Amino acid sequence: MMRTIVAAGILALGVSAAIAQANVIEQRQDLMKQFGSATRTTSGMLRGEAPFDLAKVQGALRTYSNAKELPHLFPENSKSGKTAALPAVWENKAEFDALAVKMNSDVQAALASIKDEATFKAEAPKILQNCGACHNKFRQKQS
Repeated sequence: MMRTIVAAGILALGVSAAIAQANVIEQRQDLMKQFGSATRTTSGMLRGEAPFDLAKVQGALRTYSNAKELPHLFPENSKSGKTAALPAVWENKAEFDALAVKMNSDVQAALASIKDEATFKAEAPKILQNCGACHNKFRQKQS
């Protein structure tokens, strides 16, 4: 009886860990999808494919401000599973975390300074460069 209880407890811990791992991977994938949507919005405006819309820009920037959550969404126990994150995320965690901090800082500066199309065109590329810097080093290439 005691062995059954101990075995059940160990199994429950293992299942809980697997669920937690899956949840954090899903959370970061959801956040990246939100970033992708924000990027499509801002990139379209930068390329002149969509008219400048300050409300949409501010909404995109608020989405990007969630970059501050990125360091918490890549815990050690989330290296495996369905993820495009490269091992470099965990091998160079301080650099990865610093990129998230820089992105958030740039987003906060953009939120404070973007008031019109001219300031948008000056500030938005800085945000998008943050995305590229992280993806180039820490994300598997998509085929």
